[in-house]
Amino acid sequence: MIQDDYIDFTIRKQKHIVLIAHDSKKQALIEWVDKNKDELKGHFLSGTGTTARLIVDKVGLPVKAYNSGPLGGDLQIGARIVEGSIDFAIFFWDPLASQPHDPDVKALLRICAVYDIPLATNRSTADFMLTSKYMNEDYERHVINYNKTIQERMKEFGK
Repeated sequence: MIQDDYIDFTIRKQKHIVLIAHDSKKQALIEWVDKNKDELKGHFLSGTGTTARLIVDKVGLPVKAYNSGPLGGDLQIGARIVEGSIDFAIFFWDPLASQPHDPDVKALLRICAVYDIPLATNRSTADFMLTSKYMNEDYERHVINYNKTIQERMKEFGK
């Protein structure tokens, strides 16, 4: 495993989905969740502070709440991805608005890419992902073995 180029992880049929939205996108995410609540209720949902509370209040689905994004919620979610407890991310972000926690947002987007986590950043992509044939079955994701890459770099430097 340590010498493999990729490490395989299984995203189970019942997925752990995180729901995040910037302030200007919260209403759009709530509407999307409400429209898709029958599909989403079969999965484990979590989200950042206000977004999670709004979904619980307005849609009625259970959502585990992390801190608000600017208060570390994005970093908490990134840590859950690294630990393997989040499989799937819906993040309606506002690319035109400056965010006080922009480095955390970028870190979250980056960690989704590093760990090969399906990530929707808008309604269209979320619709495509939710209606994918993989949504209701197990899926094998292949994550680059960065430990091997680091070992190879260390050899290059004679360490």
